[in-house]
Amino acid sequence: MPKLWNETVEAHRTQVRDAIVDSAAALVFEHGLRAVTMSQIAEHAGIGRATLYKYFPDVDAILRTWHTRRVEEHLAELVRVRAGSGTAGARLTAVLRSYAHGMHRAGRHDRGLVQALHPDEQISDARNRLRELISELIAEAAYSGELRDDIAADELADYCLHALTAAAELGSDAAVDRLVAVTAAGLRLQVEVE
Repeated sequence: MPKLWNETVEAHRTQVRDAIVDSAAALVFEHGLRAVTMSQIAEHAGIGRATLYKYFPDVDAILRTWHTRRVEEHLAELVRVRAGSGTAGARLTAVLRSYAHGMHRAGRHDRGLVQALHPDEQISDARNRLRELISELIAEAAYSGELRDDIAADELADYCLHALTAAAELGSDAAVDRLVAVTAAGLRLQVEVE
């Protein structure tokens, strides 16, 4: 097959796959995790059931794909924030704020999906990557004297991640910013609440 044909077919497959994943997520948020069927997803995506089954064997597989995509997008955003300008402490604050606001946006719906679809070992890689990203920034900021160096950076990263998980339960962006400020204070990092 010519290269252009292969690229066109692959682009079409990607579009269909994305439509399936987006449709499944929308239906789950509307009707609940166990109330969605493959037939509903096919109809919502505008494809036939036979086509749907060529891509995914069941609803859980679709939702696992959706969650993996969301996690990867969030991690990529945090890497972009980390690469920003400013001191290590300022970049750490920006990463913590971005992570907390991401948790807040995900809220209870995403967490329920994660717990239902992903045993801990399936999401541990993403959590380890996130922990490493934050730990490296903490170590850099501690080395430059911006925050405490009496506790290992890995321990402080765990502290931050556990504390900021609470952002999913908070009622406002201002509350999330206050949580980030309190968490950062535990690192002896000065953060202004916006």
